[in-house]
Amino acid sequence: MKKWRSLAVMAAALCALAAPVQAAVPGVPASGEGATQGIVAVSHPAAAKVGLEILERGGNAVDAAAGIQLALNVVEPMMSGIGGGGFMMIYLKDQNKFTVIDSREMAPKHAAPDMFLDEDGKPIPFDERHTNGKAVGVPGTLLGVDTALNKYGTMKLPDIIDPSIELAEKGVPVNWITSEYINSAVWKLEKHDTAGNVFVPGGKPLKEGDLLVQPDLAKALKLIKQKGTDAFYKGEIGEALVKEVQRTGGSMTMEDLQHYVVKEREPVRGDFRGYEIVSMPPPSSGGLTVIQILKLMEGFDNQKAGANSVEYLHNLIEANHLAYADRAKYMADDDFYPVPKKGLIHDDYINERRKLILPDRANAEVAAGDPWAYEEKTAAAPLPLSEASEHIYTTHFSVMDKWGNLISYTTTIEDVFGSGIMVPGYGLMLNNELTDFDAVPGGANQVEPGKRPRSSMTPTIVMKDDKPFMAVGSPGGSTIIASVSQTILNVIEHDMPIQEAILSPRIFSSNYPNVTWEAGIDQDVILALMAKGHVFAEKPGNIGNVQAVVYDFETGKMYGGVDNTREGTVLSVDGGSYHTSKPTPAPQADKGVFTLKVNGNTYPYTAEQKVLRNGTAYIQADKLLLGLNGGAEAFRNDAVQINGEPFLPVKKVAEKLGYSVSWDAQEWTIQLEIK
Repeated sequence: MKKWRSLAVMAAALCALAAPVQAAVPGVPASGEGATQGIVAVSHPAAAKVGLEILERGGNAVDAAAGIQLALNVVEPMMSGIGGGGFMMIYLKDQNKFTVIDSREMAPKHAAPDMFLDEDGKPIPFDERHTNGKAVGVPGTLLGVDTALNKYGTMKLPDIIDPSIELAEKGVPVNWITSEYINSAVWKLEKHDTAGNVFVPGGKPLKEGDLLVQPDLAKALKLIKQKGTDAFYKGEIGEALVKEVQRTGGSMTMEDLQHYVVKEREPVRGDFRGYEIVSMPPPSSGGLTVIQILKLMEGFDNQKAGANSVEYLHNLIEANHLAYADRAKYMADDDFYPVPKKGLIHDDYINERRKLILPDRANAEVAAGDPWAYEEKTAAAPLPLSEASEHIYTTHFSVMDKWGNLISYTTTIEDVFGSGIMVPGYGLMLNNELTDFDAVPGGANQVEPGKRPRSSMTPTIVMKDDKPFMAVGSPGGSTIIASVSQTILNVIEHDMPIQEAILSPRIFSSNYPNVTWEAGIDQDVILALMAKGHVFAEKPGNIGNVQAVVYDFETGKMYGGVDNTREGTVLSVDGGSYHTSKPTPAPQADKGVFTLKVNGNTYPYTAEQKVLRNGTAYIQADKLLLGLNGGAEAFRNDAVQINGEPFLPVKKVAEKLGYSVSWDAQEWTIQLEIK
């Protein structure tokens, strides 16, 4: 599992592109040398190398970002590509300007609000609805990249596309993470044959070390080099794309492709501890929700509480519940439905919402608030809560050039390998982005022609003293918001260098009571949080894949940080580099002789913390009392010494604390219920 590593390994990781001691700019490591001529932080080394080479040739950050995105289409085809969409956050140093290139997919002209309902009016199961042509949105990435180059780059599309053509033509070795994703998606890749022939040739999934050669994709990229974006939006690639979408049940036409529009947007901005957060506006929910979470957390002394402490994580989980409740009700494409962008992050509204965070227990009754009360304009008509669920597959990278321009770019084809549909003869994987709309009509995020589905992608730049110092983002569907906000909190509140801030274990909880978590959070912390009413998943998992760049504007040095849930790579023009290795799996605890469940939720006691003696179940005293929120003094006389440690009888303690107790002999489980 992610982030389960020795202190020695982490210390080594922090040496990557490190900075001077006692830097005033947050996120700067404590020792080593930084870059001055340009830097990239990318989830795949081959794509990072493409970006680096463009910077070395004199290109700016926009040029490098465009090259990286085209390369990721080849080397990370399960995550993003020109069959999808994305958001590029740009900071232009000479103009002191922020702007966003929105190339999010659009619903085609014949899309309908009820298109994902079956004959009985119920949502079609996700595995079925996301793997046919109805799920494919009109792709925007290629036109977005071209627009960014034409407006803010120094190079053109033909100048930066050759490395991607070469990678597709000559092949790239399959790495461990690509191999894992191919194996997980064999059923989808084989459903439409074309993708299966590339990634599962002869019925055998490509494995780590195999060469992934994509001649059809190389052909498409060569056509784009020769004819520009017209080859895709008006020419033979588009015609083949439309034909395949229609063959698999969709309604997209050449008219839809020709009418696709890239939008340039103003980012949303919010203050936190005197820093300014500049992030993605609607149709993404990411920027506003991240700012809400940060502003809610501003009311607590997070530094004193400590990173991943009980107090800090309790407040963070509750802040997430409040922000995600508003996200579900109000966030959508505000070209179609007004979003209360000022009200959601208004200080008075935040203070009102923060009062719902209870110090001693999880709040089980969190609902959306009324941010319209803090807007100057009239509230929109109330709509049902959204039920759309994004999936975790996407990619993010960050770039800085020697002139001080910054890029934070998140891009996606939605689910792993998108819809599973590949354009025959051209090798492009197509998105399933329309499943980011609500399957059930009626909400702000319902399907409508020309509309962009709500996203959580959160490319973000953070400013100190009116100067940008960090570009950050992550993939992960709705967990993106958690990954980005926690990385920022780790840097600003907990004084972590950027690499440590990224590798520090994260949590995710969008509503009461369930919490997913990463390995490395202390068991005592989990038990104490469960005693407050939070329900932690039985096992840790991975949340997000953060890639970030930090700039110490006092010294002119740049630093990169990357996650280890993919093959994260930092490269600098100065010659510095850092490459993550495959994370070591977290040790899996033996459940031992019995399991303890409270209100149906398994508590994470290890085998050595549980003993069955003469028909009585015992758990290590301090651990049991922590999980059940009991005081030690009241049970001092009930403790018995086992192997030199005090243990307490579970049934006796639980009944004294007001639980009903039962024993499931078949499952060997003690079940506690609050009376």
